[in-house]
Amino acid sequence: MIVAIDPGKNIGIAFVSDDGEMIKSEIVNLDKFKNYNFPQNITIVIGNGTSSKKLLKLMDRLEPILVNEENTSLIARDLYFKDKPAKGLARLIPKGLRSPPELIDNYAAYAIALRYLGKV
Repeated sequence: MIVAIDPGKNIGIAFVSDDGEMIKSEIVNLDKFKNYNFPQNITIVIGNGTSSKKLLKLMDRLEPILVNEENTSLIARDLYFKDKPAKGLARLIPKGLRSPPELIDNYAAYAIALRYLGKV
């Protein structure tokens, strides 16, 4: 199993199977992340964005793998809308003009896991 982390103000965490299926995900703040209990014997990957250094210091015993997170926000939007397709009149709005109605940092973490697996 892979645990992917999208660093930032809101920290996205995604638990992903080795074949690329998202098992669960959540968005946490820094205080909750400091006390986050990661399972043993997993691969942890983290986006190499600006806030990654702060999180890496908190994870010094876990040895996470840095992954390029360029364009993962765009991939996260696509993953979100694939998982939660628009309904009603919203389906008529072109995908590029839609904005997710909630935070999608967990989908950005999922995108980081998929990049690590070579699937995006």
